[in-house]
Amino acid sequence: MNELTSYISSFSNYGGDNATIYAPKDKSQNFVRCTIKLIEIKNQSIYQCTTFSKTQAFHSNVPKEEIIEFIEEQLSSQFNQMEWDTDGFHHSIRMSKKGKALHSKKATGSTVAPSTDHNRKKEYLLPQGEIIPPLVDLGIFTKEGKIVASMYDKFKQINRFVELIDDVVKQEKVEALNIIDFGCGKSYLTFIVYHYLNYIKKIPTTITGMDLKEQVIDDCNAIAKKYGYANLNFVKGDIADYTPTCAVDMVITLHACDIATDFAIYHAINLGSKAILSVPCCQHEFNGQIKNSPKTIFTRYGLVKERFSALATDAIRGNILELMGYRTQLLEFVDLTHSPKNILIRSVKTSKPLANPKVLKAEIFQFIDEYKVTPMLYTLLKEKIDEI
Repeated sequence: MNELTSYISSFSNYGGDNATIYAPKDKSQNFVRCTIKLIEIKNQSIYQCTTFSKTQAFHSNVPKEEIIEFIEEQLSSQFNQMEWDTDGFHHSIRMSKKGKALHSKKATGSTVAPSTDHNRKKEYLLPQGEIIPPLVDLGIFTKEGKIVASMYDKFKQINRFVELIDDVVKQEKVEALNIIDFGCGKSYLTFIVYHYLNYIKKIPTTITGMDLKEQVIDDCNAIAKKYGYANLNFVKGDIADYTPTCAVDMVITLHACDIATDFAIYHAINLGSKAILSVPCCQHEFNGQIKNSPKTIFTRYGLVKERFSALATDAIRGNILELMGYRTQLLEFVDLTHSPKNILIRSVKTSKPLANPKVLKAEIFQFIDEYKVTPMLYTLLKEKIDEI
């Protein structure tokens, strides 16, 4: 057994679940890195190997008994470096210019988020190691495929969002998608959704991201162009003033602030969007309008009033979406330790009503009358609601 084979054996024999091979020997070659992940298929453990070009990902499954040979071939002919973590240590193999394998091992540092690869209770759709190239530019991943520690909560949020989108895609059996991301911000979510749907799910997807910040829009367009994401574009604009130019299959928002969420839902309904996924943020509208009521103690204490107002806002949104013909769920988005904004509204268009519209309307009107509020989404859709 030569040195290279011996080092690789330490990966497969001592709990190596996830590795990244990178640093192409020939800078002009098409492929830029390869990730390796241990997965379960039909109760059998195999390695899923994903080789990335600048714009695409190619998957292959390698039996455990063949992984050493696979890695050895990669490091002998294609790439110069390999990294992985096991038992609290970070391992690295580097090939010298003379073809000699150099192995190093050190305790895992604190600048990289803790690996979740050994957690068999939860398999993320986008685990560590499977880098989305633009997210290196945006600071989510290191170039080795590790999550930057300060971005771990953000990564967990967008991974969860992708899972919920994936559920809709599976249920509706979609063949192509046109998506709008209102209030896209730095577009971590936008890039991940585009990459996941186009390159992993193989669903032709066009995405438009909208935000008010011109520099953010310019930066995101530059990154999309850099990686050849031809059907991903970003436009500067206010959600409230949006004018649709084409049919839309899905509208997504991640932390659109206050009533921006209402405008996003309003436009989604008017566009006939088949699905709406929205994580609201900073819901001040009701808290500023709501009056103390002799019938409840929810508005007596400031903190309780603030939280009650936010929950009531989402409940009203849910009722209105049901009225508009959407099967609607209010789901826990992520654990509160990762974000206090942990409710996601998921709505899917249906062909028939799912609840008694008179009851839904009565609940909305009762709340408006008791607390003397004017929900923005109700105001925007009042004519449609009155017709029901």
